[in-house]
Amino acid sequence: MKTVTNWKKNHEFESKLKHNSIKLDGDKENGFGPKALLLSGLAGCSGIDVVDILGKMKVEFSKFSIEAEAEQTEEHPKVFKEILVTYTMKTAADNEEKVRKAIELSLEKYCGVAAMLRKNSAIQYKLVIE
Repeated sequence: MKTVTNWKKNHEFESKLKHNSIKLDGDKENGFGPKALLLSGLAGCSGIDVVDILGKMKVEFSKFSIEAEAEQTEEHPKVFKEILVTYTMKTAADNEEKVRKAIELSLEKYCGVAAMLRKNSAIQYKLVIE
């Protein structure tokens, strides 16, 4: 994997992977801040796993969102101390245990982003079934 990141102006950059691009902005006005991008990466990585695992389990759902938030240290470099990932899914109530299993498999076994972040930060999750 290789990305190329080019400076645009001030704290703004554009990062490219093949034909895709994303804006980064240290001021968080015109793009993601780098740490927010890490949280989005965690949410996306885990979300992909959960969708795949639930598909194999034949669990149907109609809505799925993931919120990731982190508490940071006070001292520089300010790193994530704890991360809370909240998964909200619209599915039948009797699917809750299967959804929990999918999330736990993702966070503990399959998601490479979670594995990297876990080396420094505790990752907890919460599940909301609608």
